[in-house]
Amino acid sequence: MDSQSRCVVVTGFGPFRQHLVNSSWEAVKELSKLGLGVDTNTELRTLQLPVDYREVSRRLATIWEDLRPHLAVHVGMDTSTKAIFLEQCGKNGSYRDTDIRGFQPEGGVCLSGGPEVMHSVVSMKEVCRRVSLEDVEVAFSRDAGRYVCDYTYYLSLYLGDGHAALIHVPPLSHRLPARLLGKALQVIIQEMLEDSEEVQTQKYSSQREAAGECLL
Repeated sequence: MDSQSRCVVVTGFGPFRQHLVNSSWEAVKELSKLGLGVDTNTELRTLQLPVDYREVSRRLATIWEDLRPHLAVHVGMDTSTKAIFLEQCGKNGSYRDTDIRGFQPEGGVCLSGGPEVMHSVVSMKEVCRRVSLEDVEVAFSRDAGRYVCDYTYYLSLYLGDGHAALIHVPPLSHRLPARLLGKALQVIIQEMLEDSEEVQTQKYSSQREAAGECLL
């Protein structure tokens, strides 16, 4: 990867329980065909994660250590909705459901001694306000569900110092095909990148102001 370029990693999940087709991965595959639709200095990497707590933990460590993305966007499937939900935060505790291997995190926590909640640097409320999609509703959420999606999000936020996002998509249907969900991801991630850029700019400006005050 060019030293001047930046990387955005987008992940979806594989099959779990009775769901042999996971809409999150189908949507991410469509996104990989479309690309991010932003400047050429942004490289898109797409990866499938298994619904497996321990394997997710290992792969996230690799993503953040080796790829060092500008933003990691994790996409999961919410089987109970017909809307797309943008999750603001990941939670550390109360993981009681077992994964596809029958494993449950020890003590029901992502990270022993870690913060109870981790928040994204991206303002999901602001992204929701900006995004306009004709065929699917986009909503804001503060509860990602305490399963492997939420677990993934919390650890990614922790490893990436808040530079992660979680998007829940509905199951595939005649009204909501993978192609539409992939296009929705493209639009949403574009807005997320703009929001994160604004955060970085504000942070840089604040640091410069603080440094100027110190020099006075």
